[in-house]
Amino acid sequence: MKATLMKIQDIQPEMQKAFKRMPKINLEKTYARLLMNIFGRLFFSPKKNAGVTVTVKKIGEAEARIYIPNGDISGAGLLWIHGGGYIVGSAKMSELECSDHAIRLNSVVVSVEYRLAPKHPFPAAMDDCYAVWRWMVDNAKQLGVDPRRIAIAGQSAGGGLAAALCQKILDLDAEQPVAQCLYYPMLDDRTALDQDLTAVNHIGWDNRNNYFGWKSYMGQLPGLPDVPQWSVPARREDLSGLPPAWIGVGDLDLFFEENKAYAKRLEQAGVSTETFIVDAAPHGFDTLVPDAKDSKEFVASLTHFLKTHLDINTSN
Repeated sequence: MKATLMKIQDIQPEMQKAFKRMPKINLEKTYARLLMNIFGRLFFSPKKNAGVTVTVKKIGEAEARIYIPNGDISGAGLLWIHGGGYIVGSAKMSELECSDHAIRLNSVVVSVEYRLAPKHPFPAAMDDCYAVWRWMVDNAKQLGVDPRRIAIAGQSAGGGLAAALCQKILDLDAEQPVAQCLYYPMLDDRTALDQDLTAVNHIGWDNRNNYFGWKSYMGQLPGLPDVPQWSVPARREDLSGLPPAWIGVGDLDLFFEENKAYAKRLEQAGVSTETFIVDAAPHGFDTLVPDAKDSKEFVASLTHFLKTHLDINTSN
């Protein structure tokens, strides 16, 4: 089928105004990535939450932002990985989500500040995420967390890192996360080669930036026959043994088809998988338009999933 250009009118009405204001940026340019990070800091500026205490810990080359809700906590933990196509973004941009998760789950949330490509290609970001995971598990008692009750979550490229991190932990560690929560994850470098998808000019994250993101992260062209282990989650042949998964995505997202394909493969491998699809929603809709009805239902679905697998009272 011939691709057609995406228009703002394709997006559900409740979200159109916010996406109409979103700038279109070619992230191949260094100055564009700097502008995007500035825009991110302004638009997603950290908001203080009176119910959460935030501390920062240096862990090797990475940094962890630790969110602890005030009062008694459930004993569960969540490792969070921010998005940005592997090339932009920061943990501070997820301040509101992490604070909300800490309160909603009454649990400790640890957010990873990982190194970005192209300056730091693979395995830098994965090494950072794994180092923070190991630190969280090894220091669980001091954090008030049961190491058997930790889930991993991530947005976009952070969702890709979360999926890959679960694969690495399965291969290397005895202690496993109880679940993985993947928001419209960036899972498959081969999507960047699909010229029909490039022609669509997706709002929120398009295939031109996707190509540059994958090329920068892997340090090689997307779609080559061989990729480094744990770099591209969708390239792993055997998905059995991975933790239960929740995958949420809008049907106007560039990653829609690769997310559905990964969910199907997880199910075929015997992994319990929930897929939440939002109609007429592009990439990052829940962050850009958090008060939209579908954004709230999206968050409610993933919260119920996390509470179930973290063994938190679902009536709260």
